[in-house]
Amino acid sequence: MSSPLDPQHAPVGDVGAALMIVDSRLKTVHDGRTRTDPEQQALMEQFIASLGPEGVEDVLAGTCTLIYIFMTWLRKAHESQGKDVIEYVVPTLVGTLRMMPRSVPPGAVPTMAGLVVAAGIGLSPNLWREQYGDWTKEEMTPLEATAFLLAEHINRITDDPDSATRLITDALSRADEDED
Repeated sequence: MSSPLDPQHAPVGDVGAALMIVDSRLKTVHDGRTRTDPEQQALMEQFIASLGPEGVEDVLAGTCTLIYIFMTWLRKAHESQGKDVIEYVVPTLVGTLRMMPRSVPPGAVPTMAGLVVAAGIGLSPNLWREQYGDWTKEEMTPLEATAFLLAEHINRITDDPDSATRLITDALSRADEDED
């Protein structure tokens, strides 16, 4: 029986824009820059503002799609080792988010954990979150941080700093081929 939270019922959103944001953060961290570059932050804010409300909703849905794809990949990787993705990914993610209180308010941590658990058991994180009302401004940075941390986890597992980005670009390429 199909769940109303099944990913087939969820909007895919603007995965490309969401990936650009996450990939930009990954590259910044890998370049050794841990402080936010004011110029880069201004460009990011300008980009987000240019999207308008519908565009922002599309990027939010796209970020949830990234989380879903990352968790699907991680679930398969963990299952191939006889491990449970929830047991091995969620505690580390929650612990890391809790160490970021200036960027991730403590009240946002359970929501991000819920998104990841939903994705880890095959549900749409976007539809799971939607049942609790509109996204809040306070959840934007934690959502980005969650996608970033999952991407970084994949990159560490594969020992390849571009693995998570390539996972998404390959999926987008296959989707484009299917449409043709």
